[in-house]
Amino acid sequence: MSAWREELDAIVGARAHGQAEEIFPRLQKLDARHPNVAEINYQLAWTCDVLDRAADALPYYEKAVALGLPPNELSGALIGLGSTLRSLGQLERSTEVLRSGQVQFPDNPEFAVFLSLTLHAQGRAADALRLALDTLCETTDDPGLTAYQRAIRHAAARL
Repeated sequence: MSAWREELDAIVGARAHGQAEEIFPRLQKLDARHPNVAEINYQLAWTCDVLDRAADALPYYEKAVALGLPPNELSGALIGLGSTLRSLGQLERSTEVLRSGQVQFPDNPEFAVFLSLTLHAQGRAADALRLALDTLCETTDDPGLTAYQRAIRHAAARL
């Protein structure tokens, strides 16, 4: 196990217990001792998001993605990066990141949901709703919705 991994896991566990404000300085110190570790940067970004500090999260997300993450964490980092870009008003970049995530992780419908939020923020309400409805139809097992799936898709196509 990497020298930083055990400490990172302990810090992330504390965040799960609602201690985000307290763990941020611990993550920064870990990053200072182990610079250029993608997973540490990802956790710094995530913690900034939990603290509603999108501008602070952005460089951590970008660095984590650039350094390379395992697929599961990369998926989450791309969602976080796309969402953060949207909240900062960088809508074109948000769209690019989320579409890239869709290509890299075609089985992860969460990219479509976050992309629909970005499309809405761009003033593309019909595209956003169409994408959200298509994603709902593709992912739901609800018998009431599956019974009307054809009608929902038909209505979505006409938006």
